[in-house]
Amino acid sequence: MNDFNDWGPATLGIRAAEPRTEEREHSAAVHLTSSFVYSSAAQAAAVFAGEEPGNVYSRFTNPTVRAFEQRLAAMEGGDSCVATASGMSAILAMAMALLKAGDHILASRTLFGSTINLFNNVLGKFGVDITYVDPSDLPAWGSALRPNTRLLFVETPNNPLTEITDIRALADIAHGAGALLCVDNCFLSPVLQQPLKLGADLVVHSATKYLDGQGRCVGGAVVGDAQRVGKDVFGFLRTAGPSMSPFNAWVFLKGLETLSLRMYAHCASAQTLAEWLCGQPGIERVFYPGLQDHPQHVLAKRQQKAFGGIVSFQVAGGREAAWRVIDAVKMISITANLGDTRTTITHPATTTHGRISPEARRLAGITEGLIRVAVGLEDIADIQADLARGLSA
Repeated sequence: MNDFNDWGPATLGIRAAEPRTEEREHSAAVHLTSSFVYSSAAQAAAVFAGEEPGNVYSRFTNPTVRAFEQRLAAMEGGDSCVATASGMSAILAMAMALLKAGDHILASRTLFGSTINLFNNVLGKFGVDITYVDPSDLPAWGSALRPNTRLLFVETPNNPLTEITDIRALADIAHGAGALLCVDNCFLSPVLQQPLKLGADLVVHSATKYLDGQGRCVGGAVVGDAQRVGKDVFGFLRTAGPSMSPFNAWVFLKGLETLSLRMYAHCASAQTLAEWLCGQPGIERVFYPGLQDHPQHVLAKRQQKAFGGIVSFQVAGGREAAWRVIDAVKMISITANLGDTRTTITHPATTTHGRISPEARRLAGITEGLIRVAVGLEDIADIQADLARGLSA
């Protein structure tokens, strides 16, 4: 990735890893093939053995998928990237490649509900222990370390309350204990935050979200160094096969070309919406790092380039009131996905965090009156008008 060191994120999203075939196409080609042919049996044997570079099978080597991996690695500042079938399979691949029975994960208690279920119900079955702590309480992270702690895992900003964790400080805690730090960078993308440059060892993405940007495809990625990601995570992918399809990789490649423009547009509208929501009746609290009263506003300014496109707010009246707000909107999409050009709205307690225990939701601050809005690229006045209809209900 050294050739790209002088390029900015917008240029990297467009120009990094531009493979061209003998047809000399300007836009990246999509290689929809399951297998590849060789000039001789000897060449096939050499490629399969890794003695000669080349594609083997699209489960783990495909030119289009590789282009997406190289471009995302360049944008994150990593040596290697492994693309996967989904964001959840990226987390699974990372954990299965780097952990074993008897290891301990120390994680934020405010993770996405599916991540908590993966840790508890899947990795737990294989003898991996998990402890959850307050994401912003650094002493609590240090106190919860064990001799067998191998991985610290955090989302920052987290889903859906947009709490921020000090990545550099947490990396120091992890490395002091001989553990790795993995950061879920889904909410900000490498345009707004680069955890590896702040000391993290690994970054995971749900490419389904902002990397795509239009809600078209499902995919994930793990980014890091050449050994842990380039060999260990890649080795798991090669054997277990949670692979990204070439077509999806091509869609994500095209998404990266506009990622920088989209992220700053999302942020601008989210800031305006958050400030507007603060003045609306019936709202008890607004959660957005760009607001001065956000508990980690100063930290967010220090480690992020902007504040993201996710705004959450709590209405008086619990679930009944929250559902009335959601059901009254006409333009905004009622869906749990995010990172789309279209603004989406959801009730986290019964969707994204509906499968975790009530106690886990309470500890994570997921109340029945909480609503999450992923601000899209429509005119902000239209988003406000649609939400005003909901709030008046």
